[in-house]
Parts: sequence; C-alpha cells; structure tokens
Amino acid sequence: MHDAKADLQQYLTKARDALLWKLDGLSEYDVRRPLVPSGTNLLGIVKHVGSVAVGYFGETFGRPFPEDVPWFATDAPPASDLWATADETREAIVGFYRRVWIFADETIAATPIDGIGRVPWWPEGDDEVTLHTILVHMVAEVNRHAGHADLVRELIDGAVGLRVDNDNLDVGDDGWQAHHDRVEAAARRASES
Repeated sequence: MHDAKADLQQYLTKARDALLWKLDGLSEYDVRRPLVPSGTNLLGIVKHVGSVAVGYFGETFGRPFPEDVPWFATDAPPASDLWATADETREAIVGFYRRVWIFADETIAATPIDGIGRVPWWPEGDDEVTLHTILVHMVAEVNRHAGHADLVRELIDGAVGLRVDNDNLDVGDDGWQAHHDRVEAAARRASES
C-alpha cells in the first residue's frame, strides 16, 4: 500500500529539483531577464515558488516562517516575488528557496496527511484544508512554474526537459529541428483546410 504523503512529497521534491536545474550554467543576466511580455524570468519563478510555499506550509498550518521576507512588506514594489532586484543575489534567492524547502518538509513531517489547516487568502467556506489538499495544490503549483521555467530556459539556450540527465522528451533520432518542422508543416496544412 502506498503512503500518500510520501508519494506527494516525492513528486514535490522532483518538481523543486527540476525548477532549480533551470538556473544551472546561466549568467546573472540570463537568470533574471524577462523573455515574455509578462516579465517571467527564471530567478523570479524560483523566488515566487518559495514565497508561495512560505504561506501554504507556514501560515496555513500555524507555523510562521522564521525569517522576514522583504517582498511581503506592504510597501514592497508590485509583484516583488516575481523578479529579483539588482541587489538580490542568485545565491540569496536560491538560499531562501532551499530554506523554505526545509521549512515545508518540516511542516509535512509534523502534520498528518488529514491534518487541518486554514488558508486565510482563500474564500471563506473554502479556506479549511488538509495537508493532503495543500500537497496536491503545491505539486501542481511547482510543476506549473517548472513548466514556465522550462519554456523560458528553452528561449535562452535551447535546454529543455526534466533533468540534465533525463530530458523526458523523445522527438526521434532526427532531432529538434526536424520535430519543429513537422509541427510547423502540420499547423500550416491545418490552417489551409
């Protein structure tokens, strides 16, 4: 029989790893630069995911995060959790992310899978949750943002996939350009119908 908490935590860990891998080998500029109109950038995604985990694994279960998070301040610039200022180092943001990871894992370890919490920013009546609900929510949240990071990283240098040793993608022996050409040809044919 499977342990639901352990299974969900394993998926969460894999998604966390995938997200951090997207920063590997890139310059300071590349981890910070916005490549789409919304300003989405790799270091900002890591900062955001860490910030979200602070709330869901902290306040939701009555466990305040033991650090001041400056971008949570009421006078912080808009969307401060979605980008890194020039003064915020990669090491500081990744360090924050890793400390939140440990903090979240401590909440997971200390809380039964059916343990009750309350998400204060969710609508009244929907705000009472279990750890199971939050684990499912965070697995989805981190994977969603890891997907964003995958696309941003591909725009930077073409690197894609789940891990450096397993891209989890099979486009055939003829490679990405041939795959791209097949997709483009199909799109053109479909638009001509």
